[in-house]
Amino acid sequence: MAEMVTYLPISSPFIRLAGRFVDEAFGVAAGYNFFILEAMLVPFELVACNLIIRYWSDIVPTGAVIAIILVFYGLLNVFAVKYYGESEFWLALGKVILAVGLIIYTFVTMLGANPLHDRFGFRYWRDPGSFAEVYSTGSLGSFLGFLTCLVQASYTVAGPDYLSMAAGETENPRVVLRSAYNKVFGRLMAFFVLGSMAVGINAPYNSQELADAYNNNKPGAAASPYVVAMNRLQIRVLPDIVNVLILSACLSAGNSYVYCASRSLFGLALEGRAPRVLTRCTKNGVPIYCVLLVLAISLISFLQVSSGSAVVLTWFVSILINFCVIAFTYTRFKKACDVQGLSRDTLPYKGRWQPFLAWYAFSGCITMVFLNGYSVFIHGNWNIANFFFSYTMVGLFPVLYFGWKILKRTEFIKAENIDVRKDVEEIEEYTRNFVPGPPANPFEKLLDKLFG
Repeated sequence: MAEMVTYLPISSPFIRLAGRFVDEAFGVAAGYNFFILEAMLVPFELVACNLIIRYWSDIVPTGAVIAIILVFYGLLNVFAVKYYGESEFWLALGKVILAVGLIIYTFVTMLGANPLHDRFGFRYWRDPGSFAEVYSTGSLGSFLGFLTCLVQASYTVAGPDYLSMAAGETENPRVVLRSAYNKVFGRLMAFFVLGSMAVGINAPYNSQELADAYNNNKPGAAASPYVVAMNRLQIRVLPDIVNVLILSACLSAGNSYVYCASRSLFGLALEGRAPRVLTRCTKNGVPIYCVLLVLAISLISFLQVSSGSAVVLTWFVSILINFCVIAFTYTRFKKACDVQGLSRDTLPYKGRWQPFLAWYAFSGCITMVFLNGYSVFIHGNWNIANFFFSYTMVGLFPVLYFGWKILKRTEFIKAENIDVRKDVEEIEEYTRNFVPGPPANPFEKLLDKLFG
């Protein structure tokens, strides 16, 4: 992803490059898969925000909460990427504070610095143990427990794909995005690995309080293992702070989904694969009709006003297909560079051990796509809703691909015919002539050093 996008920082890059480097039909299927995924995640986050707010009080009607957040998203996304990026920075800062704070909290409390002076350490890794048995007993049950966690974790690892969506509207993208890609991997690994360890340290997998929170649909942070640990240790106030930061994280996620969904649809329209009217932009370059369409789709979050409807909002999630698309598109880009004599040493960013890592990523992601809903095939676990949640996009992707291929009679592009130089001259001229502006104030200068 980093190698392709820093070389060709265009709008909706991995969608448009899939069509340019592989097959037009492949780009169409990738684009609509990503658009559906992102558009359906917006109402999911709206519902989540409402549940979090109800941690404190349910005095504000559900419809009012959802409407207010929708207007908030609309105002942020109608402005240019400069304002989107600024708002996303401050919202995402809450996620960083939350992640770092909870890791520090875990380290401090496990050593006995808590009201009960309970030096619990790795107690729950020993009793009841670090691996829960799921669907079976013994080694098989432990493996299925691990596999269940792996499936859930695979859908939380995101970042490079969202980062790439802003490529066409980023100042000096070849420099800025190269720096961002270098840092995002390390930060994700640190937060995910340390965060996963902290969860297992704070609460046992057989915690009755945790099970009750999930089974009884308690709102907000009530179902968090951190809050379970705080309640057990009789720590006050901190659960409310955690809830505030979780709310900021959900607001940030929803904001990102609106942006990514609108830009993916805009990319499809630019390539003639969606109605041309969707290419209409404001004077600030915002695809206004795309943003409005995504917000209109988000209105289905009002279904939560009726009980039991929230499940509808999660049926189409299939982010791993996007990673498969990115990995396979890169293999074609790498092949084209080799065949056409374009040295990767001249690119703004050069990935290591390629294309072996790309094929490894593709194989791993495609495996997880099909393993995602494995539990419904276990005897006694069949559930129609879970089956469609897991495999709807798996079936729709080939329908989109072959449907467009038959309709437009597209062909798989040979390596020697892949256009790897289109738009490059314009981008290189922009990079040569770009003059970075100084920080507006000392505080901005400090933020650049910390997060730049």
